[in-house]
Amino acid sequence: MKANPVVLITGASRGIGAATALYFARHGYDVCINYKANQQSAEKVAEQVRRVGRRAELVQADVSKEADVVAMFQSLDKLFGKLTVLVNNAGILKPQMRLLDMDAQRINEVLTTNVTSAFLCSREAIKRMPNGGSIVNVSSAASRTGSPNEYIDYAASKGAMDTLTVGLAKEVAGQKIRVNSVRPGLIYTDMHRDGGEVNRVERLKDKLPLGRGGQPEEVAAAIYFLASDQASFTTGSFIDVAGGL
Repeated sequence: MKANPVVLITGASRGIGAATALYFARHGYDVCINYKANQQSAEKVAEQVRRVGRRAELVQADVSKEADVVAMFQSLDKLFGKLTVLVNNAGILKPQMRLLDMDAQRINEVLTTNVTSAFLCSREAIKRMPNGGSIVNVSSAASRTGSPNEYIDYAASKGAMDTLTVGLAKEVAGQKIRVNSVRPGLIYTDMHRDGGEVNRVERLKDKLPLGRGGQPEEVAAAIYFLASDQASFTTGSFIDVAGGL
């Protein structure tokens, strides 16, 4: 009996990460759910995965820390023995603020959590894809807009992820590893609470060509497509899930 493919999703205890875990499970994947602190939420996601008949395992790690990333992948080796897809989804957003009010601690925390984590996790994933695989980075439409007056540090971190996507895609194409990215826009997730404005999507949705905010499941569908064989000739590419923004 052929074993199911395996996806590792960082920051999978809520929002886009949680929706992606369930989406992959419904398409036949066993799921490794990474979380930083909220084990209770991660357990709920795992139960949803198991209810659709797929295996779910939790691995706690702060993916901005190299030692945690290495330990996470060692746990994955023991739990699953292989890796098919990595989704670099973990990220943080700080309260809305102009650059003049930002300090180095905030800037460095955002860049380390959002960018360094993707580098480290991609490095370890590539080691475990001797026969090819897929990496999907969850960037943001903010990488194109810059998010002025709100969080240009977050936007800059996503710009770095976009560059990583392009460069790494070319670097590992010869190893049959594809690297792509999804850039969500205004999506209904708890992350806006982290930015200090729970109803941010409601405030801005009418400015979008489609006139509404997006759902995490819509982003998950794009992530899955890029990871799947349907996108077998696609690498170094981006799908904007941003309502026309």
